Amino acid sequence: MGRDRYGAARLRGGRARMHNLTMFDWSDLRYFLAVAREGSSLAAARTLRVSQSTVHRRLVELEKRLGCPLVERRPSGYGLTEYGKELQPYAERVEQAASALRRHAATFDKGMRGTVRLTCSTPMAYRLMKWELLDKFHQRYPDIKIELLMTERVLDLSNGKADVAIRGGDIREEALVGKKIADVPWAVYASRSYVERNGRPRSPEDIRSHCIIEFIDEIAALAAARWLRSKAPEARISGQASNVPSVLLAVKSGAGLALLPSHLADLDQDLVRVIGPIPELDYPIYLLTHRDLRKIPRIAAFFDYCVSRLRPVLTGAEPRKTI
Repeated sequence: MGRDRYGAARLRGGRARMHNLTMFDWSDLRYFLAVAREGSSLAAARTLRVSQSTVHRRLVELEKRLGCPLVERRPSGYGLTEYGKELQPYAERVEQAASALRRHAATFDKGMRGTVRLTCSTPMAYRLMKWELLDKFHQRYPDIKIELLMTERVLDLSNGKADVAIRGGDIREEALVGKKIADVPWAVYASRSYVERNGRPRSPEDIRSHCIIEFIDEIAALAAARWLRSKAPEARISGQASNVPSVLLAVKSGAGLALLPSHLADLDQDLVRVIGPIPELDYPIYLLTHRDLRKIPRIAAFFDYCVSRLRPVLTGAEPRKTI
């Protein structure tokens, strides 16, 4: 997106003079910010749940209205121009103000109806569906729709990406309120076929003589990944996975051992717990919402419903399988 496309732009004091702002569509800032954060129009389109062509079109339109190029194509995707870097913090303030307005306006609705957007990881969503938690809530509150956003990414509740989150780890956002639901145990699992072929490790030290599934990418930093590397640095790596469901599938195929959250692995009849749970790997899970949304009736109803029912879902109340 070169500068020759912006013949109407003029420099004044080293800066582009903005023009045509009466026709400025503020919603175009969403597309600019998504590209700035994701680094490509394709990733931005996925985040916004629109087509890639829509992202490109809205970004081009914004650049025309402002009279300056905001992004430039690079071998690895898009990068911000100097104009884009200057404008990004202003765009983020608009985004924050719009989110605050939306949250405040939502408090005007006193009815038990509408939509609650819940974000959680794919394994957590699987567990919720297994326990029919959302179906039972809908039976109690038929006018409240739950929109389930399954993603391994942390969606920004402050910017309105979701209303409620089930999230693990350290929570440091001051604007969020919630409740710790449980400490999820992790243990070492194998498939029944793997144990039959290779025997069962009896202690963490035994893992070094077995095949393991390695955590990579976004899950490589998990405490479980570090623990496994420290206990079995010389173990043969028979597979790699970048998310927990993929780790589970690799273990289920008989490829090797891996650490898995018990609330997920204990559901699978083909898996057996061979070591653990490992106390130092207990993973705190929280139910969270933005403080401005907590007293909205439909969100309060869903929040309170989940607080009393999530603990057995997360701690693996079903019978555990061992050999």
